[in-house]
Amino acid sequence: MTEGGTTGAIVRFSLPMMGGALLQQLYNVVDTLIVSHFIGAGALAAVGSSYTLMVFLTSVVLGLCMGSGVIFSIYFGAREPDALRRGIFNAFLFIAAVSFAIFLLAAGNLDRILTLLHIPADIRADTRDYLRIIFWGIGFTFLYNFFAAALRSIGNSAVPLAALAVAAAANVALDLLFVLPFGMGVAGAALATVLAQALSALIVTVYSLLRVPAFRLERADLRLDGRLMVRIMKCSVLSSIQQSVMNFGILMIQGLVNSFGVAVMAAFAAGVKIDSFAYLPVQEFGNAFSTFVAQNYGAGKRERIRAGLRASVAGAAAFCLAISALVAAFARPLMEIFVPAGETEILAVGIQYLRIEGSCYIGIGLLFLLYGLYRGLERAQMSILLTAVSLGVRVALAYALAPIPRIGLQGIWWAIPIGWLLADLTGFLWYGLQRERLLSPLVRPEQ
Repeated sequence: MTEGGTTGAIVRFSLPMMGGALLQQLYNVVDTLIVSHFIGAGALAAVGSSYTLMVFLTSVVLGLCMGSGVIFSIYFGAREPDALRRGIFNAFLFIAAVSFAIFLLAAGNLDRILTLLHIPADIRADTRDYLRIIFWGIGFTFLYNFFAAALRSIGNSAVPLAALAVAAAANVALDLLFVLPFGMGVAGAALATVLAQALSALIVTVYSLLRVPAFRLERADLRLDGRLMVRIMKCSVLSSIQQSVMNFGILMIQGLVNSFGVAVMAAFAAGVKIDSFAYLPVQEFGNAFSTFVAQNYGAGKRERIRAGLRASVAGAAAFCLAISALVAAFARPLMEIFVPAGETEILAVGIQYLRIEGSCYIGIGLLFLLYGLYRGLERAQMSILLTAVSLGVRVALAYALAPIPRIGLQGIWWAIPIGWLLADLTGFLWYGLQRERLLSPLVRPEQ
């Protein structure tokens, strides 16, 4: 990604990432569709709340993998194959240990988590059954995202897409099998998801180890490198904090939404699913932009980074405006994908959510680009600041406005885009003021 046209390089690289992310979303969306239509609204609320929690937990692992991928990209762009291999080994050990700790903490504190999330008594058993199984997928999530990040760092975004395509098809088949003929309820949906995650992890791991020469570790690479580990931890931990803080804020909003009852929980669960598909392409575009920035940062091509940013902002803004118009116009049909037409209260709340929050996707689209920019420049601390601004405003406004009778739920929905806007203004203002310092002098990879 250090040669040729900037826009074309980012778009070509991002398209398989978009496809892969869309397929990954199908894991939980298929669960949602099947349980809502064949089990009921209570099951939909249980799976929806579980989804928000799992996004938070796996965001820690995802952030670590993304941050490590930035280091891999910098070494790859700088043509440092020895450092790349050592980085892969050290990062794998570190993130594997963190993933195992997350599993132990989550599984050992399940009841406390349910209480923290204010899960209503009538769906508590379903939520517990779902999470007890879904937690086992954390390890497979680590394997898939680690090797997917490694492959993307060297410009290969096609293999992760292929792995997810196979796994998504398996997830659909297993969901239908476990929930319908076997009658396993939400536990069956969870088991189908975990098995599909295991399949995607197996495919991408085997391919990376057997078919990618750059990842073939030599005996000299199998050692802990203190200085390299510090660099990896600095970037990956900061990226993980940014991801987890972002999703912790969403989890806090989920807790507030849960206090409004099962109907609002179900509407929010469906709305979040629609969101995840609507702005997912621009989210992956931001991740692709991060790899573009990191490779060119390692290669010392500052003007190429500037050109890529200008083109990416224009493209992301155009996409978000178009998708917002579609979501606002087709809010009811989109909600009816997840919610039966007879559930009028759930539909009304979901439509209101989409027509407020969904009309402002440009805010989150530009924020994803800013995350990618600062992460690629090894300034992940700035991404944390932007996340804190976005979520701090969102949570504060939501909790302040929701209790006001004349505002209520609308206060929660409006707080989301207001947070995005303020974070965007902060990010672009800082870039404008600090551009020369951010881009030059470029940090060369350690030998």
